[in-house]
Amino acid sequence: MKLRKLGTWAIVLGIALPVWAAEQPGAISGYVRNASGTPQMGAVVQILGSANREFTVFTNAAGYYIANDLLPGVYSLKITAPSFLPAMREKVGLRSGASLSINITLSTLLGVMELGPIRPLKDEDDWKWTLRSVANRPILRIFDDPAASAEKPDHQMRGTVSFLAGSAAGGYGTGSDMSTAFTLERSIFSDGHLAFSGDVGYGYGLPAAVVRSSYSHKLASGSTPAVGLTLRRFAPVDPDLHNVALQAIALSASDDFSVGDVLELKFGSELQTIQFLGHLNAFRPFGTADFHVSPNTVVEYSYTTSRPDPRSEKGFDSAPADLSESNPRVSMVGFTPRIEDAHHQEFSVSHRQGKNNVQVAWFSDRIVNPALTGVGEVTSAGGFVLPDVTSGTFNFGGPNLDTNGLRVVVQHNFASDLAATLDYAYGGTLDLSRSDVSLQQAQQWISTVRRHALAAKLSGTVSRSHTRWIASYRWVNGQAITPVDMFNSSPGQSDPFLNIFIRQPIPAFGGRMEALIDIRNLLAQGYVPVVGRDGQTVYLVDSARSLRAGVSFSF
Repeated sequence: MKLRKLGTWAIVLGIALPVWAAEQPGAISGYVRNASGTPQMGAVVQILGSANREFTVFTNAAGYYIANDLLPGVYSLKITAPSFLPAMREKVGLRSGASLSINITLSTLLGVMELGPIRPLKDEDDWKWTLRSVANRPILRIFDDPAASAEKPDHQMRGTVSFLAGSAAGGYGTGSDMSTAFTLERSIFSDGHLAFSGDVGYGYGLPAAVVRSSYSHKLASGSTPAVGLTLRRFAPVDPDLHNVALQAIALSASDDFSVGDVLELKFGSELQTIQFLGHLNAFRPFGTADFHVSPNTVVEYSYTTSRPDPRSEKGFDSAPADLSESNPRVSMVGFTPRIEDAHHQEFSVSHRQGKNNVQVAWFSDRIVNPALTGVGEVTSAGGFVLPDVTSGTFNFGGPNLDTNGLRVVVQHNFASDLAATLDYAYGGTLDLSRSDVSLQQAQQWISTVRRHALAAKLSGTVSRSHTRWIASYRWVNGQAITPVDMFNSSPGQSDPFLNIFIRQPIPAFGGRMEALIDIRNLLAQGYVPVVGRDGQTVYLVDSARSLRAGVSFSF
């Protein structure tokens, strides 16, 4: 009798357990980027189920999407974004309780063009080839008919033009308060990518300008070598500098490749030559090594010699560009130029669990000849400041900074179009111990102090209007004239104090026109007063208040 009962329970459990296991929900997540690796915020990810069920999510500021509570089954993913071709991932099998990571690279029309051999095609064969082209395969072929091969040449270029007003207020070299930025991109066949971009400002004398050109080529092995050339010119209007223009040329080379699905390496260097009150050279290597312990855990070591570009999360093509982003950061002592020489090393561990991302990092910074930022009307008389007349800011040479610190970042995705980030950092920063000293004597009173910094950031996309926005506030527990953890390039990166960024597509232009607003340190906090040469008060700051706005057109 007991054996019969045990047999009955065994049969019931044998039937119930598979049914229970089959109903455990899973998740599909990943990152959406373009061919150059830039995250795409606001991309639409449609997940189509086998039972005609459809789920729609959006990528956040880091290009990350996640769809939770999916029943086991076979799904198809369709990813769309403005100015990109749709991408498809079909027959994605999701097991019970599993979490799949599927990263998507979006391509432009030019990015998938490829010339193929001339051969006759039957109607049936041409139809099958057309179906295959949906999966981002080559879409340009040469036919015997010259009229068929004469595709529209006007679509062989992709670019943006931005008209911006308002200075970046980043010290000497940030340029005029009116500027035009542009980018042009073209794919050469299916493996090469050529880009040309620049930023031209308007002001007194010769205009400030930065022009960049780059070329990258994707090899069959997965390696992507790239080279770039940057030209920069900035002519000050201070008569004490006798209108000497800063001219800089930078040649860069980089590469990245993966070893299986475990190790990803990125490395390169930049050689800069600067002509300004003399001749200077700088060599700036950089590199990262990512070890993927699991699909959700990454251990990374990084080394860099320049401060991070904060425009990557805002959309590099259309975010307001600063002329100072191309470097070099220059200060002056006794009418002798000094170039900032930075070295940053970082070891971090990042882990993703459901809707949460966590990073813990240790970093070490050494900056020689740091170019500090000041606010106020000054002249270069005396040879120890470099003024930028249009923005009312200046560069001031500070003592060397040698420090290390800790960073903890926690990010939570409330929804596909709303993410919150908390960033805590502890490390060294430069501070002025006395506020009643003159600017010329300030350097001897500047020393390294350790500070706590806590930042909160919200970012998202309004689904109906497609408004992309980022709001952040970074608090420091004391006075500081350089940011705590200034090389932070994690999702928690933000400028000090209150900052707001908005990108608003204008529907009347089919999404090809956007209005841009970039506000930094809105409340003008963190200003440290010192006495200028004429007795007036000027300020040393880790972030000056600035407002930039304009429109951007894409074509």
